[in-house]
Amino acid sequence: MIPIYLDPAVVRVAVVGVGELAQRRVAWLRQTGAEPEVWAQAPAQLGRYHAIWVVGLTREAATAVAEAARDAGVLVNVEDVPSLCDFHTPAVVRRGKLTLAAGTGGASPAAARLARERLQAAFPERWERALDEIAHARAQLRQGDASFDILIADARARLAKHDLL
Repeated sequence: MIPIYLDPAVVRVAVVGVGELAQRRVAWLRQTGAEPEVWAQAPAQLGRYHAIWVVGLTREAATAVAEAARDAGVLVNVEDVPSLCDFHTPAVVRRGKLTLAAGTGGASPAAARLARERLQAAFPERWERALDEIAHARAQLRQGDASFDILIADARARLAKHDLL
């Protein structure tokens, strides 16, 4: 697997499907800052999206949507059908600007969830405040042409101040 983070400000996404799982996927995407378009069945212009999630369709319908998406050059995830997925949705922990993801490549969502729970415990919510402080200090240091080593030392010092090391 190649872990990447997509910027919802530039990546167009859609959810194709129905039911409670589709609603949860839409809510999850909105939490990331994305504004997914939602379709009960595949739209005619799949190629306008960068990635789509297919949820709650029959296996036959999901396979047809996945094939059409690939033909259009769109990455596709068919919920709970790893063989039809170009990518997998990880379990995510957000602490402000810090995003941590755990994935199993579709092998076990339950194991990914357990990993997420451990990440939540290991990275308490005070990371958000610390990262905001680090980002502000970094911007100021960069204006003064600070070296990479200085930026790292400053970040470490600020993490230590917040008892995060």
